[in-house]
Amino acid sequence: MHIESIPMWEGSGNNYAYLVTDDKTKDAVIIDPANPSEVLPSLKKAVDGGAKITSIINTHHHHDHAGGNTELLKSYSVPIIGGKDCVKVTKTPSHGETFTIGESIKVKALHTPCHTQDSICYLFEDGEDRAVFTGDTLFIGGCGRFFEGTPEEMDKALNQTLASLPDDTKVYPGHEYTKGNVKFGIKVLQSGPVKKLQAFADSNKQAQGKFTIGDEKQHNVFMRLDDPTVVKFTGQTERVDVMSALREAKNSM
Repeated sequence: MHIESIPMWEGSGNNYAYLVTDDKTKDAVIIDPANPSEVLPSLKKAVDGGAKITSIINTHHHHDHAGGNTELLKSYSVPIIGGKDCVKVTKTPSHGETFTIGESIKVKALHTPCHTQDSICYLFEDGEDRAVFTGDTLFIGGCGRFFEGTPEEMDKALNQTLASLPDDTKVYPGHEYTKGNVKFGIKVLQSGPVKKLQAFADSNKQAQGKFTIGDEKQHNVFMRLDDPTVVKFTGQTERVDVMSALREAKNSM
C-alpha cells in the first residue's frame, strides 16, 4: 500500500488527511479530508495517475476531520465510512469489523470512544506492512482531549485496543502535535526513549508514520501509566487517576 500524507491548516490546526492506495488495483481511500481546497489537488493528481477513489473514511465527527465530506462528495460520489455522527456517513463499521481496499489491503475498525464517542481508529494491513490511523485518539507522544469521554475510556483505547496491535504497526495521527507532546512528556519522564523523540521533534517537522505502536509504548507517557516515574509525577496511585492527572497537566500547559 502507498500512503500519502496531506497536511492541512499548517501553522494552525496542523491536521493530516491521508490518501491510501492499493498498489495492485489502484483503488484508494481518503481519510479525514477536512479541508477540500488542500485535499482535492492531491486527489486529482492521484486519479490522473490511475487511482480510483472508492470511499471517504472518517476517524470521528469533529469538523476538522469530517467537515469536508459534503464538498468532497461533489467531486467523488463514494460511500463515507465513519462514526455514527460524521457528516453524510453511509457506513459505521462495528468494533473489529473488517473490509478490504482493492485486492491487498485489509482494514479493521477499532472503536476508541473518548475524544468523541464515535471515534474509530483503522488498522490497515498489506502483507507484513501495517499502519494505524488514529485520528485524535493517539498522537505521536500524546493523546486527544477527553471531550466526550472519561480517563477509563482513554486508558482502554490506548493501553488495550491500540497497545494490542503488533509493535511494528506505524502510527498515522490526525494532527502534527509531536513537539508539544514531547515538551510535556519530558517534564514527566526523562527516559532515553522520550529524549530520543525530543531530538527527532527538534529536527523534523513531521512525525507521522515515523514511529510505531512499539515506540509509543516506550515514549508516550499516556501509555506508561504503570511507570513509577509517571505515577510519581501525578501524585496519584489509582491507574485511572494517573491518566486523569496527566491529561489535566497537559491541558494546563
